[in-house]
Amino acid sequence: QVQLVESGGGLVQAGGSLRLSCAASGGTFSKYNMGWFRQAPGKEREFAATTSWRGGNTYYPDYADSVKDRFTIWRGNAGNTVYLQMNSLKPEDTAVYYCAARYGPGSSVEYEYDYWGQGTQVTVSS
Repeated sequence: QVQLVESGGGLVQAGGSLRLSCAASGGTFSKYNMGWFRQAPGKEREFAATTSWRGGNTYYPDYADSVKDRFTIWRGNAGNTVYLQMNSLKPEDTAVYYCAARYGPGSSVEYEYDYWGQGTQVTVSS
């Protein structure tokens, strides 16, 4: 049974940092595209960042414009874990952050993902 389990959310002041982790189990995810989406209160879930497999141990990162240059995504644990380092956090980054995985090219489209975690809350105070 495939499971994606997120951790690392919490409360932080504006300008601070948090690191999210997502561990995948129940399969081998090294060739999967894994990424992060987020859903702010009262808004639809949106793409944040993704890593797509490019062969061997190479993963290509991609970011939403709203997080580019502040967030960094990378893979570990032989590709079965995805991390999101979030720096210079803003109140508008407050959201539930979801880890997602799909077998295929990188994508920022929610419905193209096959597996989802339960989400972890990130709250940024002003």
